[in-house]
Amino acid sequence: MKPRIIILMHYMELGGAESALLGLLQSVDPARVDVDVFIYDHRGELMRYVPTDKIHLLPEVTAYKMIERPFLECVKSGHIGVALGRWLAKKTVDKSPVPAGKDNIRIYTRVADWVEHFVPKIQLDVEYDLAISFLMPHNYVVKKVRAKKKLGWIHTDYSTVHVDVKRELPVWSQLDYIASISEEVGKKFVETFPTLKDKIIPIENILSSTFIRQRAEEETVFLDDNPSTVKLLTIGRFSPQKKMEEIPLICRKIVDAGIDIKWFIIGYGSAEIEQEVRDNAQREGVTDRVILLGKKENPYPYIKACDIYVQPSRYEGKSITVREAQILCKPVIVTNYPTASSQIQSGLDGVIVPLEVDACAHEMADFICNKEGQARVVEYLETHDYGNEQEIEKIYQLVGA
Repeated sequence: MKPRIIILMHYMELGGAESALLGLLQSVDPARVDVDVFIYDHRGELMRYVPTDKIHLLPEVTAYKMIERPFLECVKSGHIGVALGRWLAKKTVDKSPVPAGKDNIRIYTRVADWVEHFVPKIQLDVEYDLAISFLMPHNYVVKKVRAKKKLGWIHTDYSTVHVDVKRELPVWSQLDYIASISEEVGKKFVETFPTLKDKIIPIENILSSTFIRQRAEEETVFLDDNPSTVKLLTIGRFSPQKKMEEIPLICRKIVDAGIDIKWFIIGYGSAEIEQEVRDNAQREGVTDRVILLGKKENPYPYIKACDIYVQPSRYEGKSITVREAQILCKPVIVTNYPTASSQIQSGLDGVIVPLEVDACAHEMADFICNKEGQARVVEYLETHDYGNEQEIEKIYQLVGA
C-alpha cells in the first residue's frame, strides 16, 4: 500500500509560498504516494494550476474558509465560533511594542490558538503517514489531523519577525519535523527556538523549470517599444517586507545618472503601501517610469519581457521570484537582505546591492550599464538548471516511499 500524505494550505493567491506548493504538487509521483491537499479557501489565481491528475483536492470546509474571510462574512455564514475565536484573538494578543524593523506576526498565531477550538477535524476517519502544514500557523495540522508524522514549513527569516515565543513553542514542539527552505532560514529559526534544532530538515522550495518556461510562453508581452529603455521588473505583495515604496526614490537617482529606465511592478496587497508608491512616484517626478501593472495571474511572460529582474526587499526567506527569473535566464538584482547570499552568488548568477537608497541606486546603475557583466550572468544561467524537482525525494524518505 502506498504511503498517504495530506498537505494543508490557506489559499492559492499569487505568492511565493503558493508557488512553492505548486512546485511540490507538480513533482508528486502518484505511483509512489497518495496525496490529499486540503486548501482552506479555494480562492486565488493559482487554484487552476493545482494538478488534480496527481493529487486529490479535498472539498472546502466552510469553517476553515471563514478563518481569513471578512469578519462580517464570517458572522453571516453562521460560523459564530470562528468569529468569536477571531474576536478573542484580537482582544488577547500581546500588544507590547514591536522592535524596530520587525514585522508583527503574533496575531496570526493567536487567531489559530482560539479558532482551533471551533473548527472540525480534517479527514476524521483517515490516519495519514505524513501530515504537512505548508504555511504557519501550524495549529491545525497539530490538533485537527491524525497522522503518524507531522511536518511544518518555515518560509520566512525569523530574525525579521516578532513572535510570541512562549505561545508558539508548544505548537512547533508537537511537530516531528520542521522543513527549512534554506540553511540561513533554519539558522535564524533556531536562534528564536533553540530547543527545536534537532527537528530541522532542509527542503528547498520546489520549482519546475519546465512548468515555468511553459507558462512564460502562454502570451507575448511588450513592456516598452523603445529598445534603448532598460526595462526593470519587480513582483511581490505591497508589504513592508518588499520595500516597494522606495522604488520611486531609487528610480529617480538612476534616471538622474543619465540612464533611461522604466521600472514595472506586478503586485497587490496593502492599499496604503501601494498608494505610498504612487505618491512617491509623483513626488519624485517618475510617474512615467514607475509603472504599476496590478495583479497578474501569469507573471512569467512579464519576466521574459524584462531586461533585469529586481528584488528590493528588506528580508526574504528564499525568494521564489528570484529563482523563477533565473530559470528564465534574466539578470537579477537583489538587495542585501540577511539571506541574500544564500541565494545569489554576486557577480555570477546575479548581483547583490546595498539596502540603503543612495548606495542601492549607485550599484544598480553600475550593473545596468555593465552589459558585459549582464551577458556573463545570462550565460551562466543558460548553462545551469535552477529547477529542483528532486527535492521531493526528501519527503518520500520521510514515509519510506
